[in-house]
Amino acid sequence: MKMPAMGLGTFRLKGEPLLATLNTGLALGYRHIDTAQIYDNESEVGEVLATTAVPRNEIYLTTKVWTSEFAEGKLIPSLKTSLEKLGTDYLDLALIHWPSPNDEVPMAVYLEQLAEAKSLGLTREIGVSNFTVAQLKEAIEILGPGAIAHQQVEIHPLLQNRKVVEFCQAQGIAITAYMPLAYGKVLSEPLLMEIGKYHKVSAAQVSLAWLLAQGMTVIPSSTKRENQAANLAALEVSLSSEEMAQIATLERGERCADPDFAPAWD
Repeated sequence: MKMPAMGLGTFRLKGEPLLATLNTGLALGYRHIDTAQIYDNESEVGEVLATTAVPRNEIYLTTKVWTSEFAEGKLIPSLKTSLEKLGTDYLDLALIHWPSPNDEVPMAVYLEQLAEAKSLGLTREIGVSNFTVAQLKEAIEILGPGAIAHQQVEIHPLLQNRKVVEFCQAQGIAITAYMPLAYGKVLSEPLLMEIGKYHKVSAAQVSLAWLLAQGMTVIPSSTKRENQAANLAALEVSLSSEEMAQIATLERGERCADPDFAPAWD
Protein backbone atom coordinates (compact mmCIF):
# COMPACT_ATOMS: atom_id res chain seq x y z
CA MET A 1 0.00 0.00 0.00
CA LYS A 2 1.32 3.41 -0.96
CA MET A 3 1.53 5.97 1.86
CA PRO A 4 -1.42 8.41 1.58
CA ALA A 5 -0.21 11.99 1.23
CA MET A 6 -2.33 13.21 4.14
CA GLY A 7 -2.00 11.49 7.50
CA LEU A 8 -3.24 11.80 11.05
CA GLY A 9 -0.46 12.85 13.41
CA THR A 10 -0.89 11.67 17.01
CA PHE A 11 1.92 13.51 18.82
CA ARG A 12 0.81 14.65 22.30
CA LEU A 13 -2.58 12.93 21.97
CA LYS A 14 -3.75 10.18 24.33
CA GLY A 15 -6.88 8.64 25.80
CA GLU A 16 -10.35 9.72 24.78
CA PRO A 17 -9.22 12.78 22.78
CA LEU A 18 -7.05 10.52 20.61
CA LEU A 19 -9.76 7.89 20.18
CA ALA A 20 -12.21 10.57 19.07
CA THR A 21 -9.65 12.19 16.78
CA LEU A 22 -8.79 8.95 14.99
CA ASN A 23 -12.40 7.80 14.64
CA THR A 24 -13.41 11.19 13.24
CA GLY A 25 -10.44 11.20 10.88
CA LEU A 26 -11.20 7.73 9.54
CA ALA A 27 -14.85 8.71 9.05
CA LEU A 28 -13.72 11.73 7.04
CA GLY A 29 -11.57 9.56 4.79
CA TYR A 30 -8.08 9.58 6.31
CA ARG A 31 -6.25 6.31 5.76
CA HIS A 32 -2.84 7.06 7.27
CA ILE A 33 -2.02 7.05 11.00
CA ASP A 34 1.35 8.08 12.42
CA THR A 35 2.36 7.14 15.96
CA ALA A 36 5.53 6.35 17.93
CA GLN A 37 6.68 4.31 20.88
CA ILE A 38 7.54 7.43 22.88
CA TYR A 39 4.06 8.93 22.34
CA ASP A 40 2.72 6.24 24.69
CA ASN A 41 -0.48 5.99 22.66
CA GLU A 42 -0.02 2.88 20.51
CA SER A 43 -2.65 1.04 22.59
CA GLU A 44 -5.27 3.69 21.80
CA VAL A 45 -4.38 3.48 18.11
CA GLY A 46 -4.78 -0.28 18.39
CA GLU A 47 -8.19 0.14 20.00
CA VAL A 48 -9.35 2.25 17.06
CA LEU A 49 -7.93 -0.23 14.53
CA ALA A 50 -9.82 -3.01 16.30
CA THR A 51 -13.17 -1.22 16.32
CA THR A 52 -13.25 0.77 13.07
CA ALA A 53 -15.15 -0.50 10.06
CA VAL A 54 -12.17 0.40 7.89
CA PRO A 55 -10.17 -2.76 7.06
CA ARG A 56 -6.61 -2.87 8.38
CA ASN A 57 -5.20 -3.28 4.86
CA GLU A 58 -6.70 0.09 3.91
CA ILE A 59 -4.88 1.97 6.67
CA TYR A 60 -1.23 2.94 6.32
CA LEU A 61 0.28 2.61 9.80
CA THR A 62 3.61 4.08 10.92
CA THR A 63 5.36 3.82 14.24
CA LYS A 64 8.79 5.00 15.32
CA VAL A 65 11.39 3.20 17.43
CA TRP A 66 12.68 5.17 20.41
CA THR A 67 16.39 5.62 21.12
CA SER A 68 16.23 3.44 24.25
CA GLU A 69 15.54 0.41 22.03
CA PHE A 70 18.60 0.64 19.77
CA ALA A 71 21.04 -1.69 21.53
CA GLU A 72 21.78 -5.11 20.08
CA GLY A 73 18.83 -7.45 20.63
CA LYS A 74 16.38 -4.74 21.74
CA LEU A 75 14.88 -3.22 18.59
CA ILE A 76 12.97 -6.22 17.25
CA PRO A 77 11.39 -7.12 20.62
CA SER A 78 10.37 -3.46 20.97
CA LEU A 79 8.65 -3.57 17.60
CA LYS A 80 6.87 -6.78 18.55
CA THR A 81 5.62 -5.00 21.67
CA SER A 82 4.42 -2.13 19.49
CA LEU A 83 2.57 -4.59 17.26
CA GLU A 84 0.88 -6.12 20.31
CA LYS A 85 -0.26 -2.70 21.48
CA LEU A 86 -1.43 -1.79 17.99
CA GLY A 87 -3.26 -5.10 17.64
CA THR A 88 -1.80 -5.87 14.24
CA ASP A 89 0.77 -8.31 12.90
CA TYR A 90 2.55 -5.83 10.63
CA LEU A 91 3.46 -2.18 10.22
CA ASP A 92 3.42 -0.39 6.91
CA LEU A 93 6.41 1.67 8.01
CA ALA A 94 8.84 1.48 10.92
CA LEU A 95 11.11 4.46 11.48
CA ILE A 96 14.12 5.20 13.64
CA HIS A 97 12.69 8.17 15.59
CA TRP A 98 15.97 10.02 16.18
CA PRO A 99 19.57 9.09 15.50
CA SER A 100 21.29 7.71 18.58
CA PRO A 101 22.26 10.69 20.79
CA ASN A 102 26.01 11.31 20.55
CA ASP A 103 26.25 8.02 18.60
CA GLU A 104 25.97 6.10 21.88
CA VAL A 105 24.77 3.14 19.81
CA PRO A 106 26.53 2.77 16.45
CA MET A 107 24.15 3.37 13.56
CA ALA A 108 24.89 -0.02 12.01
CA VAL A 109 23.64 -1.75 15.18
CA TYR A 110 20.13 -0.30 15.07
CA LEU A 111 19.72 0.00 11.31
CA GLU A 112 20.68 -3.62 10.73
CA GLN A 113 18.09 -4.67 13.32
CA LEU A 114 15.50 -2.51 11.56
CA ALA A 115 16.33 -4.18 8.24
CA GLU A 116 15.99 -7.57 9.92
CA ALA A 117 12.56 -6.53 11.23
CA LYS A 118 11.52 -5.94 7.63
CA SER A 119 12.90 -9.31 6.51
CA LEU A 120 10.88 -10.93 9.31
CA GLY A 121 7.69 -9.30 8.02
CA LEU A 122 7.17 -7.03 11.03
CA THR A 123 7.12 -4.01 8.74
CA ARG A 124 6.71 -3.54 5.01
CA GLU A 125 8.97 -0.50 4.73
CA ILE A 126 11.68 1.03 6.88
CA GLY A 127 13.07 4.52 7.24
CA VAL A 128 14.46 7.18 9.52
CA SER A 129 13.42 10.44 11.11
CA ASN A 130 15.38 13.57 12.02
CA PHE A 131 18.52 12.46 10.16
CA THR A 132 20.95 14.98 8.72
CA VAL A 133 22.42 14.59 5.23
CA ALA A 134 25.62 13.13 6.70
CA GLN A 135 23.59 10.63 8.72
CA LEU A 136 21.49 9.70 5.69
CA LYS A 137 24.69 9.05 3.74
CA GLU A 138 25.95 6.81 6.53
CA ALA A 139 22.62 4.96 6.63
CA ILE A 140 22.79 4.32 2.89
CA GLU A 141 26.35 3.04 3.24
CA ILE A 142 25.20 0.62 5.94
CA LEU A 143 22.04 -0.75 4.31
CA GLY A 144 22.69 -0.02 0.64
CA PRO A 145 20.86 2.20 -1.87
CA GLY A 146 17.08 1.89 -1.81
CA ALA A 147 16.79 0.33 1.65
CA ILE A 148 15.77 3.57 3.37
CA ALA A 149 12.31 4.25 1.98
CA HIS A 150 11.33 7.28 4.05
CA GLN A 151 12.68 10.19 6.03
CA GLN A 152 10.34 12.01 8.42
CA VAL A 153 11.52 15.49 9.34
CA GLU A 154 10.20 18.89 10.37
CA ILE A 155 9.35 20.96 7.29
CA HIS A 156 7.05 23.94 6.84
CA PRO A 157 7.32 27.33 5.11
CA LEU A 158 9.28 28.78 8.05
CA LEU A 159 11.78 25.87 8.13
CA GLN A 160 12.30 24.35 4.70
CA ASN A 161 15.21 21.99 5.37
CA ARG A 162 16.33 22.36 1.75
CA LYS A 163 19.62 20.44 1.98
CA VAL A 164 17.89 17.42 3.47
CA VAL A 165 14.99 17.64 1.01
CA GLU A 166 17.29 17.87 -2.00
CA PHE A 167 19.38 14.92 -0.82
CA CYS A 168 16.33 12.75 -0.15
CA GLN A 169 14.82 13.57 -3.53
CA ALA A 170 18.10 12.74 -5.27
CA GLN A 171 18.22 9.39 -3.46
CA GLY A 172 14.57 8.49 -4.03
CA ILE A 173 13.79 8.70 -0.31
CA ALA A 174 10.19 9.77 0.29
CA ILE A 175 9.68 12.66 2.72
CA THR A 176 7.07 13.06 5.42
CA ALA A 177 6.86 16.61 6.79
CA TYR A 178 5.95 16.70 10.46
CA MET A 179 4.74 19.84 12.23
CA PRO A 180 3.70 21.14 8.77
CA LEU A 181 1.85 24.06 10.38
CA ALA A 182 4.74 24.98 12.72
CA TYR A 183 2.54 24.63 15.80
CA GLY A 184 0.12 27.11 14.26
CA LYS A 185 2.70 29.79 13.44
CA VAL A 186 1.84 29.66 9.74
CA LEU A 187 -1.78 30.61 10.44
CA SER A 188 -0.85 34.26 11.03
CA GLU A 189 1.76 34.52 8.28
CA PRO A 190 0.63 37.47 6.08
CA LEU A 191 1.79 36.00 2.76
CA LEU A 192 0.06 32.68 3.40
CA MET A 193 -3.10 34.52 4.46
CA GLU A 194 -2.99 36.61 1.30
CA ILE A 195 -2.54 33.59 -0.97
CA GLY A 196 -5.26 31.79 0.96
CA LYS A 197 -7.65 34.68 0.48
CA TYR A 198 -7.13 34.47 -3.29
CA HIS A 199 -7.89 30.74 -3.27
CA LYS A 200 -10.65 31.09 -0.65
CA VAL A 201 -8.81 28.79 1.74
CA SER A 202 -6.92 29.23 5.02
CA ALA A 203 -3.23 29.94 5.55
CA ALA A 204 -2.96 26.44 7.02
CA GLN A 205 -4.34 24.91 3.84
CA VAL A 206 -1.87 26.94 1.78
CA SER A 207 1.02 25.65 3.90
CA LEU A 208 -0.12 22.06 3.45
CA ALA A 209 -0.73 22.53 -0.27
CA TRP A 210 2.78 23.96 -0.66
CA LEU A 211 4.29 20.84 0.92
CA LEU A 212 2.03 18.47 -0.99
CA ALA A 213 2.93 20.15 -4.29
CA GLN A 214 6.55 19.18 -3.62
CA GLY A 215 5.59 15.52 -3.36
CA MET A 216 5.78 15.35 0.42
CA THR A 217 3.44 13.59 2.81
CA VAL A 218 2.06 15.71 5.66
CA ILE A 219 0.84 14.57 9.09
CA PRO A 220 -0.87 17.52 10.80
CA SER A 221 -2.34 16.85 14.22
CA SER A 222 -5.82 18.13 14.96
CA THR A 223 -8.60 17.15 17.35
CA LYS A 224 -11.31 19.24 15.67
CA ARG A 225 -13.43 17.73 12.92
CA GLU A 226 -13.58 20.98 10.94
CA ASN A 227 -9.79 21.30 10.98
CA GLN A 228 -9.33 17.68 9.94
CA ALA A 229 -11.75 18.23 7.05
CA ALA A 230 -9.99 21.45 6.06
CA ASN A 231 -6.62 19.70 6.08
CA LEU A 232 -7.99 17.01 3.77
CA ALA A 233 -9.35 19.71 1.48
CA ALA A 234 -5.79 21.05 1.08
CA LEU A 235 -5.25 18.10 -1.26
CA GLU A 236 -7.41 19.97 -3.77
CA VAL A 237 -5.62 23.33 -3.50
CA SER A 238 -3.47 24.06 -6.53
CA LEU A 239 -0.82 26.76 -6.16
CA SER A 240 0.82 28.53 -9.08
CA SER A 241 4.57 28.34 -9.64
CA GLU A 242 4.74 32.02 -8.67
CA GLU A 243 2.92 31.33 -5.39
CA MET A 244 5.21 28.38 -4.69
CA ALA A 245 8.23 30.63 -5.20
CA GLN A 246 6.78 33.35 -2.98
CA ILE A 247 6.21 30.88 -0.14
CA ALA A 248 9.80 29.66 -0.52
CA THR A 249 10.96 33.14 0.54
CA LEU A 250 9.50 32.57 4.03
CA GLU A 251 12.42 30.35 5.08
CA ARG A 252 13.84 31.66 8.35
CA GLY A 253 14.99 28.60 10.23
CA GLU A 254 12.14 28.56 12.76
CA ARG A 255 12.59 25.07 14.13
CA CYS A 256 9.88 23.79 16.50
CA ALA A 257 11.44 20.42 17.38
CA ASP A 258 14.98 20.84 18.69
CA PRO A 259 15.59 18.72 21.81
CA ASP A 260 18.97 18.71 23.49
CA PHE A 261 19.74 15.30 21.95
CA ALA A 262 19.08 16.48 18.38
CA PRO A 263 21.85 16.05 15.80
CA ALA A 264 23.88 18.97 14.43
CA TRP A 265 21.29 20.16 11.92
CA ASP A 266 22.18 21.00 8.32
